[in-house]
Amino acid sequence: MNSLADFFRPDIAPDTLPQLNKLTAAWPYLEVFVTLFRGGEEEVLMRLLVLRELGSRADVPYWTPQEIAQRFAYLNDTKLNTILGRLREGDLLVYDSDSGRYALSEGARVALSALATLLDFAGDDVELGYLTSQVAAGQAVGQVSEEAMQHLLARLTELHDEFADALESQSEFRIRAAQHRLESVWRWVQKSTDVVRGLTQDERLTLLTLTQAQAIALAQSRMLALAGTFERRLAQLAAQRVHLGNSGLTSTDIADFLRHQGSAWLAGLANGPLALGVEPAFLSTPELGDVAEFELLGRERARAEDSTLPQAASAEDAEAPEMERLLEAETLYDSLLELGLQLGPDNDGFPIANAVLADSYNETAYRLSLLSLLGDPETSNDASVVAALARLPYQLAGGDDILHLDHPEVATLSDARLLANKAG
Repeated sequence: MNSLADFFRPDIAPDTLPQLNKLTAAWPYLEVFVTLFRGGEEEVLMRLLVLRELGSRADVPYWTPQEIAQRFAYLNDTKLNTILGRLREGDLLVYDSDSGRYALSEGARVALSALATLLDFAGDDVELGYLTSQVAAGQAVGQVSEEAMQHLLARLTELHDEFADALESQSEFRIRAAQHRLESVWRWVQKSTDVVRGLTQDERLTLLTLTQAQAIALAQSRMLALAGTFERRLAQLAAQRVHLGNSGLTSTDIADFLRHQGSAWLAGLANGPLALGVEPAFLSTPELGDVAEFELLGRERARAEDSTLPQAASAEDAEAPEMERLLEAETLYDSLLELGLQLGPDNDGFPIANAVLADSYNETAYRLSLLSLLGDPETSNDASVVAALARLPYQLAGGDDILHLDHPEVATLSDARLLANKAG
């Protein structure tokens, strides 16, 4: 590590780079992978084989030299000793002189655990499944890796671009291949959706992690929109197929047949009837119109769409939304007091729409969320307006049906009612 400065410009100090410091701090674990993967492919494969075999015995994780020799009796003795020596030199295999037995080091266990996860996903769309599992594992233990979320977001973006390119190609074969690929990764998209839903509900997340989770959710929704696009585009292409007389064959069948032939066979076609170039005697105006419409209008609309997330606000800028929510809470509190004064003696209450319905969806959703605080015992010693709202003598009732509203932003709302709390 003393020669790291040779890789940088003279005015750059390596220890001032946060990303490099993170790597050097984890070097004891990274050195394990250096030991495992240094050398030829055959050597690497055999080291992994031996190390995984030594780590497979959980009940008795210690090995005597005789047990190792017996376990790997199928290997050449010289090659086995070379592998074991390399593992000992790299501190993956530790020898206890008191007991005369070998055991795997801490770094070797960490490496085997990472390799086990990777091998489990091999052949099953490894990249998206593995990345999703890393984010899910971090969420389960309460330590979400922002770097893992970045990789997941990048992979989802790459897949969306691949699918979008297939749609733009107007090739039925590429679209079908992309559709099949989407179906193969869809279960991982659904899994990552569940993970992101859990992340967005975690109040301990940093603003950066929450922003990444929202970006992942946006990428997933874009992929979901493509599922229906594939079907529509394939239906359009099917309508454009040319049927070859009464043979039952179409131009797609012929194209698929030609795609599976060798280049020598295809070149042989030019020796006979295709020796002369074919000049088209007509142009298909409707198809040309469809393509021109997309190139001139559809592509420009897609470029004009701005799907980027807003920049994170500073602490000073973040005070404005907090003040707006405080004003909304005060407005809801005053509305509930006024509606309570209008209650009759039969205590039939009033619909929640009278209190929560506002001019915008965001205001309505925020007011509706505040109703869940009614009767909250945690606010008994709090002097805020939210606590005062929670202490109002109301309780929710009903809510089994949905009301369809004539509102510019809110389409439906629960038919729940607020009743006066007799105990209050």
